Amino acid sequence: MKKLTFGAVMALIISSCTKDDYIPITSSLDSELLSTLNEASNGEGVSFFTLPESDDYANIPQDPLNLITEEKVFLGKLLLHETATGGNPKMSEMKATYSCASCHQASAGFAAGIRQGIGECGVGFGIRGEERVADTTVPRDSIDVQPIKSPTLLNVAYQDVMLWNGQFGGTGTNAGTEASWTEIQENFLGFQGVEVQAIKGQKVHRLQIDDEFVNTFGYKDLFDAAFSDVAENERYTKDNAALAIAAYERTLLANKSPWQDWLKGNSNALSDSEKKGAIAFFGKGKCYECHTGPALNDKDFHSFGMGDFENVNGALLLYDVNIDNVKRGRGNFTNNPADDFKFKTPTLYNLIDNGFYGHGGTFTSIKEIISYKNEGNPQNTEVPKENLASQFGTINLTEEEIDNMTSFVTNSLRDSELSRYVPGSINSGNCFPNNDYISREDLGCD
Repeated sequence: MKKLTFGAVMALIISSCTKDDYIPITSSLDSELLSTLNEASNGEGVSFFTLPESDDYANIPQDPLNLITEEKVFLGKLLLHETATGGNPKMSEMKATYSCASCHQASAGFAAGIRQGIGECGVGFGIRGEERVADTTVPRDSIDVQPIKSPTLLNVAYQDVMLWNGQFGGTGTNAGTEASWTEIQENFLGFQGVEVQAIKGQKVHRLQIDDEFVNTFGYKDLFDAAFSDVAENERYTKDNAALAIAAYERTLLANKSPWQDWLKGNSNALSDSEKKGAIAFFGKGKCYECHTGPALNDKDFHSFGMGDFENVNGALLLYDVNIDNVKRGRGNFTNNPADDFKFKTPTLYNLIDNGFYGHGGTFTSIKEIISYKNEGNPQNTEVPKENLASQFGTINLTEEEIDNMTSFVTNSLRDSELSRYVPGSINSGNCFPNNDYISREDLGCD
């Protein structure tokens, strides 16, 4: 990759010093990193990678059928954490013990703090969700456990489809896949993936938001404020609840991470090791070819041959889950063999907070997964070589470069203030994000 000289970078900066992407150059590392970013973004520079503020709705990608408003965001923030939404369990004693946030906790980077997220029939929490387990004394088909790692909700505004195989979403990336929507009729509503997932997820995860819920737990005024343009007899519905949840989710941006601070001009936000790691990430490591833009994720699907739940001890697989279909990733949705074993590019922010990596959670350290991609020996030997990503095993990073890149991903991309997105309380007064008896004790609610 051709690098700009320090003098050329200085000239570039001076000539554009009135622009928002001005970065003070205090070291040769800053100079090299800025030059690398400029090339990786085809000349757009740091602004190409910068996340907006969470209340800057005009600059947050949003669904044109669900414009973000303050009222929707406030309502959605409560609903995502409200354990009273857990109103349609298979086991009556589990009612109001779980919420969307059972698998998407702020303390775990808005993912699950465990390998498999557990909704109904999960018990316990720990500190960041890491001690939640399935209650195996109940019938196994009553346990709402995920057959694939729960993706983070951070930066989902930069995705137009949701789930690892991208099956949720009726526009953009999924245009032309209508023949695969038989089981996902919600896609025909024309919403993007964030909205479709919020609608579909209520049924899948046994949630219940309706007139009774709204009136029982004091949400009527909030629905009235958020959906004043909707006729009252159509206002208090699961679909509108989903639109509020989706609007809130779009504001969950890791915009207070050190990396974002550096992009906005604080050259002291990163250590020298992190800067070297960023240079490798956006240069020799070719990571930016998939992990790009403000959220460091493209809208595409790639295979790195990572393992699935079935090949790691301790996985809880349900009888009605066809693991072979899960393993096929995008291909199981599109029915195109070229898409087999390909999964959506995840954002890399706050990875360190949830502890399991890859769609099957088969890695437990960030360095481990970077080394794996560098070495190129697939865990899943079923993946055809032609389906593997071109970067897999071809980037030839040194051990020092791996260490520096690990430092960048671990530290620079961690927003340590995600608690700002969590409500102080929910309308029901329940414990949250879980309300089972062990979680209440763990969370100090009793």
